[in-house]
Amino acid sequence: MSRSSHTTAAVVVLGALFFLFGFTTWINGPLIGYLKIICELKDGAEPFYVTFAFYIAYFVTALPMSALLQRTGMKKGMMYGLFTMAVGALLFIPAAQGRSYALFLLGLFVIGTGLSLLQTASNPYITVVGPIESAAARISIMGICNKLAGVLAPIILGSVLLGDAATLKTELAALDPSSYAMRLDEVAGRVIMPYGIMAVVLFGLGLMVRFSPLPELDPEVDSPEAANDGRGILSFPNLVLGVIALFLYVGVEVMAGDTIGLYGESQGMSLEESKSLTSYTLGCMVIGYIIGIFGIPKLFSQSKALAASAVLGVLLTVAAIMLSGKASVYCIALLGLANALVWPAIWPLAIAGLGRHTKTGSALLIMAIAGGAVLPLLYGSLAGGSLGHQNAYWIMVPCYLFMLWYGVKGSRILRW
Repeated sequence: MSRSSHTTAAVVVLGALFFLFGFTTWINGPLIGYLKIICELKDGAEPFYVTFAFYIAYFVTALPMSALLQRTGMKKGMMYGLFTMAVGALLFIPAAQGRSYALFLLGLFVIGTGLSLLQTASNPYITVVGPIESAAARISIMGICNKLAGVLAPIILGSVLLGDAATLKTELAALDPSSYAMRLDEVAGRVIMPYGIMAVVLFGLGLMVRFSPLPELDPEVDSPEAANDGRGILSFPNLVLGVIALFLYVGVEVMAGDTIGLYGESQGMSLEESKSLTSYTLGCMVIGYIIGIFGIPKLFSQSKALAASAVLGVLLTVAAIMLSGKASVYCIALLGLANALVWPAIWPLAIAGLGRHTKTGSALLIMAIAGGAVLPLLYGSLAGGSLGHQNAYWIMVPCYLFMLWYGVKGSRILRW
């Protein structure tokens, strides 16, 4: 099969992959509000253990998953990743039956583990399956598939789990303890069907990938650049600094998508309005990805896209803090536009020139997804304290400033 045919097959199959497991990633936003109700969680950091459990899996499992890929190859690795996600989705059934927050978190961790394997395989794969200078455009296509699912998932799951959001809290407040517990059990049961269907779909998708025409590539062989000078993995500044930049990026991306619901409520929006706000953020990301597809590398480079995105992120964050009400909330949603091209830009810049270290470098970048575990939890702690929800967003500003520096200078440092 020719190189162009490799690229086409990869884009089609991986595009379907990114769309379907985008559902499992971006339902965390409405899931936070839902679990806060049925598991009777306190304000502050506790609801954000949802994002912590999901994203910390990347940090814990990325290197083991990289080692597994060395044995299985890319296609089987993707299949096992999807099977693992299916197991995590199935754990939601007993979790709902017992209204066990700990079991919900375990299910999220297992889903995150499966995604860790998928991301470790798919991101370097889509990077090297075609010309490196257009890698960001291909990753942007993957991002559109992922975020389109992300736009739909909060709307669909929000309507299933919290379709009666306008009256549910009022109804619960009027019930006696016995009726209250029974009503919560009933609401908890709503999660069983969607996650059961998700498990079936993920398992079937795993089989589809295994027997698909997706070519088996080795990024360390197919990379156009080879690092055969005996350098260790940490001797590549563009990678090390890229890991830091990606850690901070995923943190602010998850904050923009998964904290916006509770932030909307803090700004006076009803649960009915706030339950779908994550879709607004992801809709803005889709627009950003479309800009990346048509603009990189024809109109601007990957590093310039990163720098411009970081500047926009700072401006929107400051605006969200200075404004109030819905205008402030919509500035957080618009951060999706600022965030869209950051991942597609950082990834190829960080793994450029790694050669035989590509898989390990990719695993380190996947570990950086733990930023989505740490920063939202920090946000929740600050929001529940004296700062409040709005001022807690100040932690985004230094994150965007580091991304700006990486795009302008850090990514060009090739030796310490």
